[in-house]
Parts: sequence; structure tokens; C-alpha cells
Amino acid sequence: MAAVDRGTLVDSRARHLVTQCLDYLGMLWLTSDVELMLMGVLRRGPAHGYAIIAGLREDSAGEFDLAEGTIYPALHRLERAGLIESSVESAQGRRRRTYALTAQGRKEFTSQRRAWRSYVTNMQAVIA
Repeated sequence: MAAVDRGTLVDSRARHLVTQCLDYLGMLWLTSDVELMLMGVLRRGPAHGYAIIAGLREDSAGEFDLAEGTIYPALHRLERAGLIESSVESAQGRRRRTYALTAQGRKEFTSQRRAWRSYVTNMQAVIA
């Protein structure tokens, strides 16, 4: 039998717990916090992919330095859900896609942020 890496086991259990908590809070549609973070960056205004990645990195003091392979699928999920919209612009002879929150996206962001803050406050009260 192969040895199990304790870190992997803990990460797996933590992901399971987060999924259960999101389900309890009615936030399971938000399959990861990446979508919430993306909406958080876009609440300040439209941005293209690189600017979104840079915003996440800057706002988190480097903790969320996410790859394009993580960001773009999440942006596509948000767009399919009607929470963001995109448009293609030309800048310096290059085409780039710019993303913006929709009215529905703003409402959903506000609701999910409120639920997330409540969850964090309650979790801190329990583990503090």
C-alpha cells in the first residue's frame, strides 16, 4: 500500500468541508472561490484577462498569483451563467477580450460576498 501524503489528505478533507459549507450556505453553484474573487476584481470596472490576474495578485499581496489556465475557464463559467459579459477590443493592433459584471452579476456578487463574510465571521468565532 502506498504512503498517503498528509498534506494531500488534509487538502482533500478541507475541500470536502468547503463544499459542504458552500452547499449549506446555498453557494454551491460557486464551485470555487475563484469565481467570487474574479467578480470582486470586476466590481471595480471592466478589465481584460491580464489586468484581472494582476488585480488578484496585487489585492492579495501575491497570495493569489493564478495562472491563465485557472482564470479563463472561471471567466467562461461566469459568462455562461450571465454574471459577466465580454467584448473584444483592439489595442495597439492586438485584439483582447474585456470582461465586465452584468447587473445580475453585481447582485450575485453582493449576495455571495455577504454570505462569505458571514461564514468567515462564524468560522473565526469557532476556531479563535
